[in-house]
Amino acid sequence: MYMGEYHHTIDEKGRLIIPSKWRYDLGEEFIITRGIEHCLYIYSKKDWDSITQKLQTLPFTKKDAREFSRFFLSGAIVTEFDKQGRVNITSPQIAYANITKECVIVGVGNRLEIWSCESWNDFMSSAVDSMSDIAENLFNESVSL
Repeated sequence: MYMGEYHHTIDEKGRLIIPSKWRYDLGEEFIITRGIEHCLYIYSKKDWDSITQKLQTLPFTKKDAREFSRFFLSGAIVTEFDKQGRVNITSPQIAYANITKECVIVGVGNRLEIWSCESWNDFMSSAVDSMSDIAENLFNESVSL
């Protein structure tokens, strides 16, 4: 399970260091794709295969299924770490996530997310006040946090 928050910079060539504690779990090859809310998602091959199997079960006759599959899969690349533990983020991915220099990498269960620092701060500012309501809606009374 990925969890935690790390702040890093992306260099002029689009390379970003992924914290060493997550590199082993991602494996030699992994996938980076567009995520929801203008961030990027990183999945291990195993988790990616599970997600794409679910996507293949969606009915192609449904417009939402076609649109989500296009959005999610067209932005995906298979990549690997260089010797310094960096990954190459493509220019379309950088543009989609509004990444300039500073970015935040967060662990979110089965995936990592890469956010521009500004977008992450905006998200946290807007979400923090609603967390108690969100938690109440998501968890039943038998779950304690």
